[in-house]
Amino acid sequence: MAYQGKKLINDPNDVVTEFIEGLVETYPGMQYLDGFPQIKVVLRADVTTATYDKVAVISGGGSGHEPAHAGFVGPGMLTAAISGDVFTSPPVDSILAAIRAVTGPKGCLLIVKNYTGDRLNFGLAAEQAKSEGYKLEMVIVGDDCALPPPRGIAGRRGLAGTILVHKVAGAAADAGLSLADVAAEAKHASELVGTMGVALSVCTLPGQVTSDRLGPKLMELGLGIHGEPGAAVIDLQPVDVVVSHVLEQILSPETEYVPITRGSRVVLMINGLGATPMMELMIAARKAVRELQLSYGVAVERVYTGSFMTSLDMAGFSISILKADQAILQRLDAPTKAPYWPVGAKGDRPPAKIPVPVPPSCSARTEEILGQPQELTKQGCILEAAIEAAAKEIISLRDKLNEWDSKVGDGDCGTTMHRGAAAILEDMKICYPMNNAAETVNEIGASIRRVMGGTSGILYDIFCKAAYASLKGTSIITGKEWANALEASIAAVSKYGGASAGYRTMLDALIPASAVLKERLDAGDEPSTAFVVSSEAALSGAQSTKHMQAQAGRSSYIAADLLASVPDPGAMAAASWYRAAALAVKGKLQPSQN
Repeated sequence: MAYQGKKLINDPNDVVTEFIEGLVETYPGMQYLDGFPQIKVVLRADVTTATYDKVAVISGGGSGHEPAHAGFVGPGMLTAAISGDVFTSPPVDSILAAIRAVTGPKGCLLIVKNYTGDRLNFGLAAEQAKSEGYKLEMVIVGDDCALPPPRGIAGRRGLAGTILVHKVAGAAADAGLSLADVAAEAKHASELVGTMGVALSVCTLPGQVTSDRLGPKLMELGLGIHGEPGAAVIDLQPVDVVVSHVLEQILSPETEYVPITRGSRVVLMINGLGATPMMELMIAARKAVRELQLSYGVAVERVYTGSFMTSLDMAGFSISILKADQAILQRLDAPTKAPYWPVGAKGDRPPAKIPVPVPPSCSARTEEILGQPQELTKQGCILEAAIEAAAKEIISLRDKLNEWDSKVGDGDCGTTMHRGAAAILEDMKICYPMNNAAETVNEIGASIRRVMGGTSGILYDIFCKAAYASLKGTSIITGKEWANALEASIAAVSKYGGASAGYRTMLDALIPASAVLKERLDAGDEPSTAFVVSSEAALSGAQSTKHMQAQAGRSSYIAADLLASVPDPGAMAAASWYRAAALAVKGKLQPSQN
């Protein structure tokens, strides 16, 4: 049965912030940007944009994988690392803050693990940074070898092999290479590495219960670093048998994930997932080296054994194999002061924090409007009621959404959505000009972007930006204009997220809602009635996701029989806030007007 996990923490919401504070106090070569709790960026203490004459190498992702990524910040490796919330992609503002803080004239390379949320957040930040004049390249690492292709639009997950790419890129940058050359070396390394993991237990998220998915005599092959189910659950096997199976999967000639043949030179990484004793990791390393040499006929040139990219307190390990040439070996052997490569900590201690170079959360336009207090119009009152109802509905669904997501994802959908809804309720008191619907929608996106992160956060920000563009310049907004804004938002989410109807995402709730809304308005229904009827279509669409095979996001790695047990939590969240808002609008217009 499930039970409350034991953790040596304070408030579960503060674990990432407090980890970073402890990290920079331990290693004097690091600082963090002063912007907690929203901005979580660790950077080299010796780098400033005014004086840095080398390519900056930046990476990051959700927390819970320590020492990745902040533990690899230092000369010869990463220039800065961005941490999201636990298992949640970092928000765009944090990524931009890191780019602005360390990028000099030679530009910046972003190294991104292949998860939808990371691609979207880092991609949007990259485009914004380019518009500000920064030179930028991005390399996406997908080294997962556990599941055979195809993986829909999601592709192969980024795993521990990413750390080897960090080292190659960091050494190339430290040698003074150009941005194009550093990016080329990183991309080359990313195409030569493969990884697969095995676990004896699942991980426990701070403040949540421990899943009982794996019993005392079971182990799981090919699971992801966020605890999502893997390729197979099998009976517990001796580590030699497990290592042989993992190597066979990585080096399979059928998938050709890693182009290694007899006579190749390779680098081996045995990576602990968080709760694996060093003794067990070394036993696995011993077997892997012998197996590679005797069964595959390759030369094992380097072996790295330890915890590099963990999954909180998961018991297990992953194996990464990198095809190496002399140039790659030179990069791996190049000196670095990144503490978890590892090296010791010494030297004078600089200030632990510096100002964060990002603009304030409220836009200049909103501050201008808020400087002229106005009594709410009828439209403003209706909009306020709809926003409040939608946010409160999401807050009430937190535990249910987490429960669904624990079966088809990483278990934090409700927590992530709750964070965004709470920020909306707080910000609407001070930042939202309710009499201006377009600007209010834009500020909702800013609230979400500031606190949510992850795939859902960036997609909802894109959703709001598209709606804002559609509504901007219109003072009195009719039902048809809201319908057009919803249609534009859906198109933007589909364009950047890659999903469409039937992919088992929030669009499966919003697309039918949009179609019914336009149909009812064209038929002459009052807007409030049309919204309520369309909200029923949204709920029906969300429920229908039980019968869909996911083609986007982490659920695309989950077996169909597991997906059939619950609806997509993102779709249910979208349907729920949409319906709550529609009913609130209906309530404000009754009984005098529909």
